[in-house]
Amino acid sequence: MSSLWTVISSVVLLIAVLVFAMVRPRGLPEAVAAVPAAGLVLLLGLVSPASAGRQALEILPTLGFLAAILLLSYLVAVDGVFEWLGNKLAEACHGKPRRLLVLTFAAAAGVTAILSLDATVVLLTPVVLSTAKSLRLPAKPHVYACAHLANSASTLLPVSNLTNLLAFSASGLTFAGFTALMALPWLVTLGIELLVFLRFFASDLRGRSDVEPETHLRAPVFALVVLGLTLAGFGLGPLVNIEPVWVATAAAMVLAGRGLARRSVGPWRLVQEASPLLILFVLGLAVVVEAVSEHVLGGLLASVLPGSAGLVDLLVAAGVAALLANLVNNLPATLILLSVLGAHPDTGVLLAVLLGVNIGPNATYLGSLATLLWRGVLARAGLKPSAPEFLKLGALTTPVSLAAAVVALWWGLFLVGS
Repeated sequence: MSSLWTVISSVVLLIAVLVFAMVRPRGLPEAVAAVPAAGLVLLLGLVSPASAGRQALEILPTLGFLAAILLLSYLVAVDGVFEWLGNKLAEACHGKPRRLLVLTFAAAAGVTAILSLDATVVLLTPVVLSTAKSLRLPAKPHVYACAHLANSASTLLPVSNLTNLLAFSASGLTFAGFTALMALPWLVTLGIELLVFLRFFASDLRGRSDVEPETHLRAPVFALVVLGLTLAGFGLGPLVNIEPVWVATAAAMVLAGRGLARRSVGPWRLVQEASPLLILFVLGLAVVVEAVSEHVLGGLLASVLPGSAGLVDLLVAAGVAALLANLVNNLPATLILLSVLGAHPDTGVLLAVLLGVNIGPNATYLGSLATLLWRGVLARAGLKPSAPEFLKLGALTTPVSLAAAVVALWWGLFLVGS
């Protein structure tokens, strides 16, 4: 097989998988394209079976955690956590749209950090939209906040994003160590995003609504306690050699057992919400991306990505990662970059890359699957976000917040090293 044919085949297969995942014709799951594409990669000899098997084994524990956290997100939604949260937002804002935006930022940041960006997009966004409508306030600033924070607020914990999970094992950090280094970049990003949103949507945030929430919902105490213990388990579990995947699995099993006993969920629905087809999609995508990394982008990226953690180096690493995420989507971008960085990358460079693939996707619709899911959620609610407006907002927030987050990361690394 010629080198040119190898390059073309690898790129075409990746593009086909990504386009299918974005369009999802007839609502078919992403795995319908990714799994056959992975089979073609192996059949054409673009990746050896041994290499593909090794890649799959490396990410299977991460995908097990993903299944557990997705199921946990669904189960806390069944217990009414998101409806209760929307009710609290409505009560606490007192009809003031600026206050509702600030509260939405806090809610979206917390949900993204603890339950991952998918929970913010799929579960929180409809609640925020319903809350704004019930108060007769403009919904746009608040639902746009959900989209942005699903990406940019996913940098805090290893469990906040699949990109973080994929990189965590290679980082050499503990759960607490990862969180400590990413806390300041996370806060800086949220602060900049909020300031830009307040200015960008100033006309939508004027005035006040006199509409009061119609009902007061009681807190779903059991589910909130389980979430609190889960978060504590993520931080403390590694101290006694308990990995986050087992903490998330235990929490999901507790809520699943309660749901089954109360007949609020069924066994088949639990299987569906664990998203086995999404797991197959990621496995198939990993094999296709391995071909692109090996035959197309690997050498180029290896020559561009830095090997040390100086400030300029970190800015370059984050910029390259953000650009790649907006070209091929953040999940394949992460897989490619991890392949190039190798098994033992510089910790600072790896974290800068994560900032790039998590914050960078806010620049375009195509940067992250979460943004595409968000558009689908709004479409089902009868809303269609403006592409020019989304791009303008991304241009105002993404470069500044990414650069500031990298500077904050560099400062944190300096303090740890001093």
